[in-house]
Formats: sequence, structure tokens, C-alpha cells
Amino acid sequence: MQETTILWADDEIDLLKPHILLLNDKGYKVTTFTNGNDALDAFKKGYFDLVFLDENMPGLTGLETLSEIKNISPDTPVVLITKNEEEHLMEDAIGSKIDDYLIKPVNPKQVLLTIKKLTENKRLISEKTSMAYQQDFRNLGMTLNESLSFSEWVDVYKKLVFWELSLEKLEDAGMHEILTLQKAEANTQFSKFIEKNYLNWVKNPDEGPLMSNQLLRKRLFPALESNKPTFFILIDNLRYDQWKIINPLITEHFRMDEEDTYFSILPTATQYARNSIFSGLMPLDMEKRFPSMWQNDEDEGGKNLFEEQFLADHIQRTLRREVKHSYTKVLTFEQGKDVVENLNNLMGNELNVIVYNFVDMLSHARTDMAMIRELANDEAAYRSLTLSWFEHSPLLEALKKLSQKNVKLIITTDHGTIRVKHPSKVIGDRNTNTNLRYKQGKNLNFNAKEVFHIKNPHEALLPKLHVSSSFIFTKEDGYFVYPNNYNQFVNYYNETFQHGGISLEEMIVPYVTYSSK
Repeated sequence: MQETTILWADDEIDLLKPHILLLNDKGYKVTTFTNGNDALDAFKKGYFDLVFLDENMPGLTGLETLSEIKNISPDTPVVLITKNEEEHLMEDAIGSKIDDYLIKPVNPKQVLLTIKKLTENKRLISEKTSMAYQQDFRNLGMTLNESLSFSEWVDVYKKLVFWELSLEKLEDAGMHEILTLQKAEANTQFSKFIEKNYLNWVKNPDEGPLMSNQLLRKRLFPALESNKPTFFILIDNLRYDQWKIINPLITEHFRMDEEDTYFSILPTATQYARNSIFSGLMPLDMEKRFPSMWQNDEDEGGKNLFEEQFLADHIQRTLRREVKHSYTKVLTFEQGKDVVENLNNLMGNELNVIVYNFVDMLSHARTDMAMIRELANDEAAYRSLTLSWFEHSPLLEALKKLSQKNVKLIITTDHGTIRVKHPSKVIGDRNTNTNLRYKQGKNLNFNAKEVFHIKNPHEALLPKLHVSSSFIFTKEDGYFVYPNNYNQFVNYYNETFQHGGISLEEMIVPYVTYSSK
């Protein structure tokens, strides 16, 4: 391993010889100077991993030397050593982007700890994180072989996401590979769990997890307060891991009250899951109650055009009182800016629902546009793209503005998405729908091991297009491919983000409540 080089400038450097000898013994290479000018000259000519500066030196002071060093190399860590603990000095030092400071007389162990913290922090964290995951790997593996409840599956998924986000910062390909395999195994077991239990949950809702059609009735409506507006923001297609990386930006402005999850209904597709949220009904019941509004897969036109009407009906049917509310759908940047401008007008409502479509567009753009495929070529990059969008979006601007008011905020989604890798052959007639993660139709031909087959859609409270219609859902990271254009399909869709089927990522999604600080 390459030795760490340290530049140390102090006009009383001779008094620090014991410290420097100790550091040399520990394998650090320390170059010393008695003034800021010489230290600066040396810094310009050579490379140093870390700089120690005495605050009170003749000629260039420590702060002046610090400023010059940061102009040359902003990323080099600099530690200021001072006898002076006055607040204004500390503020000046912090303002000059100091990385740490020590108070004289300095203790050799303090110096050593500071060096490790500033130069070896990444390595130490990496080693500790890898070791912690290795210990947890066995526990997770054993858990996956047990008969888990839906709440235990939520815990497993959250733990996998925790390790995914922790390990992505490390340059350890081996650990990433192990986690990827473990996540795949988790999705295999989860798919079996859903096959075994889903129809019973639909039939007996009290025995299952909170699902799309129950979300507003059981979570949102009971929490409405007539004297405080609630902003219910649904970011389409937002996975739990994507929420985790934007959450720190939200909590800069809001206090997080509760982190919760719910299960998306099947299919985990917008026309089913999101319509179910706003109507409070399963798709079959929607078709019966709203025959002119419900759109089946083979119908022409948009599939989410009546959410506002579904919401109004749901409120009236459930609460049996007037709730002053608004519904806004944001599909473009300009519409997002309009929301920011209109926030004051929304403050008089008890409930404001805002649907943000960006993440869904991102997942589809990744399929359609080569440039986006390059930018979001893996899970970490996909998350990064989401974070970048959120940081610069009108949505964050709106949240900052809302944080200045007394409001309740809810961030949620309708379903997640998964990166597909395994093609599954299917044959259907020309009326079969185009979604890659589920198919409905008659005379479907498929590999039974690769799908969850619902022979009678009405058992899942899904509409039945024809007497012999059935639904099939891909499991884990599969996607449906027609045999007659197999290679072309695989080349185009492999490794793209899709939704509609069964996976942890698609079905277990966030529902998070915040309040103004």
C-alpha cells in the first residue's frame, strides 16, 4: 500500500518531534516546515495526502496558508492546530473549508485518529461494511428458507435495500455479486409466497397486507385534519430504494413522522394499481361501478383519465362528507412550475393530491432512448438519475415552499419497477396486451414454471375480457417475449426497467408521512 504523505507546518516544529517520530514509525511520511510560505512552496511542487497547519505562524498565518492550499487543491484535507478556542476563529476556519482542528497541546493519539479519519476513512468504512454484510448474509439466507409473513417480507426487502445502498459506495465487486445473487433468491421465494397467498388476500382482505385499494381508506382519510392541509404526492413508479435516496433531501425541510409500506395489487401497472388507489376499488369493481370510465387493456385511449372522478367518488363514499380537495397531474416541467406558483391557492383545501409522472417516464425512456440507457445502465445509476431529477425538479421547489407552512405531507407511489434479465416465451392472439410483465387474453401459451397463472380473473377481482380469458404474471426478473421475433425483442428489452409482474421491487412500495418542522 502506498504510504500516506503529510505536510506539517508549525513555527515550533521542534517541540513536535515525538509526534513526528511516532508517525514515521506508523508508516507515514511527514515533511515539516516552520512557516506558511515554505509549506506553500512545497505543496505547489509535491503531492501530500494531508496537511497540518499551526494557526499562529509568523508571515503567512495558518488560515491564510489554508486558503491558498484550498485554492490549489480543494480536496486535500487540512487540519488547523490552534491554542485559540475563540468562536470567530472556528467560524473563519470552517468558512475556509477546514476539515478538522486540534487544540494545543496536541495528543499523539489525537493526531493519529485525525489522520485515520481523514485519509483512511473510506477504507475503514469499506472493510467494516463488507464484514457486517458477510455476517448478515448468513442470517438473511436462513430467513429466506423460513415461512415468512407479509410483514417479515417487508423487513427482508428493507434489509436488502439497506445493504444495496451501503455496498454501492464500496469498490468491492465480490460483495456486489453476492448481494445480487441473494436478492435474486429473495425474489424467487417472494414470488412463491405471492402465488400461494395473493388470491386469499383478495378474498379475505383482513388477512393480508395493506393493498392499493385500501390505501386511502385506511391510511389517508383517517389522518385528514380540517385545520391543516394534507398534500398527498404520488410519484409514479417510485421504488423503495429510490425513495430512500431522495428522502434526505425531503427531511432537510420536513420532519419524517412515519415510514410505512404497502403492497401494490396485481398487475403492478399504472392503469390497475393507481386507479385502484384513487377509486378504493379492485379493477373488477371499478369496471362494474364505472363502466364508461374503466378502460381494459384492449380498449383504445388513455387508461388513467378519470382518477380525479374516482377520487371524488371515493371520498364521498367513504367519508360521507364534503372534503375540499384538489387533484393535479404533472407530466411536464412546466406543469411542475405551475404547481409551485399555485401552492398558496391550494392551502385552503383539506386535501391536495398531486401525481408526478417523472420516474415512470424515466423507466420508459430508458427502454426507448439509447442515451438514457447509457446513463442508467445499472441499479445505482438508475437511482442516481432519480436523485438528480429530484434535486433539480419543481417538486423539490414546491416542497421547500410548503415546508414554510403548517401542512401534512405524504410521499408515496403506485408500484415499483424491476430490471428484467430473463426472457420468457409466450404465445397469444392479436388482442393480447403489450405489457412485458403480465399478459391477459385467451388461449395463452406459456411456460407454467415461469409465471403466476390466474385462470379465472374474477378470483383476483380482475375484469374478464372473454369467457376464456386468463392472466399470467412474470416472476422475479423475467419478461415476456414472442417466439417469432425473439432475438430482436431480447436485444431491445433485456436489462430495461419494467413493471406489471411479481417482485419485491414492484409490489412493496413506500408510504411516508411528514410534517412541517
